[in-house]
Parts: sequence; structure tokens; C-alpha cells
Amino acid sequence: MSPPVVPPAPVPPAARSTYRHGDLRRALLDAGIELARDGGPEAVALREVTRRAGVVPNAAYRHFASRRELLLAVRAAALSAAATAMEKELAALPRDQPPIDFARARVRAIGTAYLRFAQAEPGLFRTAFLVSSEDAEGEVGPASAGAGGMNPFELLGTAVDRLVEAGALAPSRRPNAEYLAWSAVHGLALLIIEGPLKGMEPEAAHALGQRLIDMVERGL
Repeated sequence: MSPPVVPPAPVPPAARSTYRHGDLRRALLDAGIELARDGGPEAVALREVTRRAGVVPNAAYRHFASRRELLLAVRAAALSAAATAMEKELAALPRDQPPIDFARARVRAIGTAYLRFAQAEPGLFRTAFLVSSEDAEGEVGPASAGAGGMNPFELLGTAVDRLVEAGALAPSRRPNAEYLAWSAVHGLALLIIEGPLKGMEPEAAHALGQRLIDMVERGL
């Protein structure tokens, strides 16, 4: 079992009282991301992002036609941050492993990164995965991806595909397997960040997460 790793504290964008010419959309989005980081999706509001960007409220509508449009853009950024966390965990895996071991390690890395991201960035985590069904409609697109071009769900799906290719998962058990893995790890993440396990020591939360991922891996 790997030792718990405490993620570095996120570095917020530099505060700004004005925006650079032609960069208002970025300034509004940065403000929305910070609101989500501090208070989740409920905190994202057009009036507040314009106040933080130093412009009049109507200026936001040139870039975001509604709060929902802004929230979807913030959600995409949150998903991209989660994907980046997964990519970093995957990149740290030793490559000199037997194919089956490496495929299993990929699934474990995805689950571990998911739980770490939830604990390090609970506001962004909730924005990425707990928006309402209305706000979650539609394809969030490339903005939700990490550097490798895949969003978190695509990274998970690819890791499960690798289990099949390596012979660690029977093809007959492949359909929808990612939903089973996702729901289990997501449930634990919620218990830790806003449920009865909130306040659990990081080391204990990490150990519990690794046990859950063991169960998921064996159950697929």
C-alpha cells in the first residue's frame, strides 16, 4: 500500500482589479473558478464574477449569456483539473511491470487521484461532479480534458479497457464496468468531504480509499 501523499495547496490566480484588453472572458472565468473553489457550484454567480473582474454586470453577457453558461465553463475547468490530477498519478506509475499489473495499477491510480482531488479541492470537485441535471446537460468538450485530451470519465474508461486488453477483466464483464467503479469511489469521496467521514485524518482516509479500490478491482 502506498503512503498517503498530501497534495500541495492550490495556488489561486493572482487577484486583479482590471482585466487586460481582450481578456475579459478569461478574467470572468478565473473569478468563477475561484468562487467554485471556495463554495462549490452554488457560489458561481454572474454579478459576483463581474465585481471581481472590475467591470459592470452587463459586461459579462458579451461572453456568458446566462449563469448556466458560466457554470458550464467553470465545470469544464474543474473537470480539466481533475483529469490533470489523474494524469499526474498515472505518469508516476513504474512502467517496468507485467501488463496485468500495470493495467491494475492504472485503475488504482485513477481512483487514488479522484479521492485526492476531492479532498484537496472539494469546491471544484462538487462543481465538476455534483451540478444539477439541467446544468450538466450537453457536452463540455475539450475544455474538460487534461493535457492528454481525455476528461476524467474517459481516462477511467480507458483504464478499464486496458484491463480487458491485459487479460485482467473478461470481455463479458466490460460493459458499464466504469460506472460501477466510479460510483463506488465517488460515494466514498462524498462521505469524506461532506458526509459522516468528514474530518477523518488524511492518513486514515487514504487507507480507507485504498481498501475500497482493492474491493473495486476485485469486483470488476
